[in-house]
Amino acid sequence: MLLLAALLCSSGFAVEPGKKDKGTSPNSKSPSGAQVIQHVIIMFQENRTTDNLFHGLPGADTANYGINSKGQKITLGPVKLANNYTLDHYHPDFVWMYDGGKMDGADLIPGDCGTSCPPNKQFKYVQLSDVKPYFSMAEQYAFGDRMFQSNQGPSYPAHQFIIAATSAPSATSTLYDGEDTFNIDKPAGHSGCGALPQVHTILIDPLGQEKLAVFPCFDHLTLMDLLDNQNLTWRYYTLSLNYIWTGPNVIRHIYYGKDWNNVIPSPKQVLKDISGGHLANVSWVIPVGAASDHPHANNGSGPSWIASVVNAVGKSKYWNNTAIIVTWDDWGGWYDHVAPPIINSYMYSFRVPLVIVSPYAKPGYVSHVTHDFSSVVKFCETVFNLPSLGFGDTVSDDLTDSFNFNQKPRPFHTIKAPLDANYFLSDKAPVGDPDDD
Repeated sequence: MLLLAALLCSSGFAVEPGKKDKGTSPNSKSPSGAQVIQHVIIMFQENRTTDNLFHGLPGADTANYGINSKGQKITLGPVKLANNYTLDHYHPDFVWMYDGGKMDGADLIPGDCGTSCPPNKQFKYVQLSDVKPYFSMAEQYAFGDRMFQSNQGPSYPAHQFIIAATSAPSATSTLYDGEDTFNIDKPAGHSGCGALPQVHTILIDPLGQEKLAVFPCFDHLTLMDLLDNQNLTWRYYTLSLNYIWTGPNVIRHIYYGKDWNNVIPSPKQVLKDISGGHLANVSWVIPVGAASDHPHANNGSGPSWIASVVNAVGKSKYWNNTAIIVTWDDWGGWYDHVAPPIINSYMYSFRVPLVIVSPYAKPGYVSHVTHDFSSVVKFCETVFNLPSLGFGDTVSDDLTDSFNFNQKPRPFHTIKAPLDANYFLSDKAPVGDPDDD
């Protein structure tokens, strides 16, 4: 409690600390409005743009072609979800592709495919046959075609934004975490507060320059702290306690405190907790590499993985009071035709997909409202009547345009997928850290 108060008071943001939104308490016997949601599941997949993963989704703004740095029109071509190469997506790659808003530099982004790179490797969309469960969810429930990655870089800072609406080292910092963590001698196998001393991450300054390397252990307020303060429960399911995808390991007071027990190194445990009646108020679900959709590191099971969790909730006692938010942690180097709004030297980046599944989601709705990862945090603040963190959530929306909280809860219909929950529950393969980006 003392830490929460201290962090709020030192935030340095023009937000009245501790001020609650108007609404019904989440513990009320007769919730109304957004408070009908009592459980939020945040599923964070990997490295896809909207044009790449949801090409041709009815009602969504997707492109059939793009423009390269030579001014040439490039038709987007199909690629398998489990494709055999990956693309760079660091801050310099963002700058090249963005090109002052022209969105014509994707062809300048390198790819890790040696001599086997296909022509126009950045201008691809995933073939529909590989992602039918995703389309089914988006068409039945809600989809956002203006969901922008918060940070103009890779995964590591993105996983900080999804828990705290910032990747800054402290509440008063003007610097942001800009890149993934690295070992001076070799790629880092561990990150966060438990990393080896030689591990570092690169910070970006207000001019967009990356010069300062620091140890990746920060401290500021997070959504977890706000939940704790209201005696609400949370869990963070992840493939390993010390990987770059495990956002809480960056936050000192979580890593070294009792809340670390809420970080569960097993994504499939969420399926057991749903069926066993132990679902937390807020759950973050990070996939294993094979089910992550990460280029060059997935086996095509990502859509089935998401469907298995959705189906588990849909068949459980939780369906009528749950919202499942599915998004992707970064753009992955793929082409996207929509120029992001620029907030500062590091926000925002290119579009990533957003799928919202809930009995209160507007059916077949495509949101054209600007969202980012801070919107997910703000959604939780709204439905649980929490104060603002005072970070990116002060300028973001809260996703509620995609909901009708006054409608009768819609009955659940199973999402068809090639693999079901039993496949993931029985899977004994190594969890897999796809790479360090």
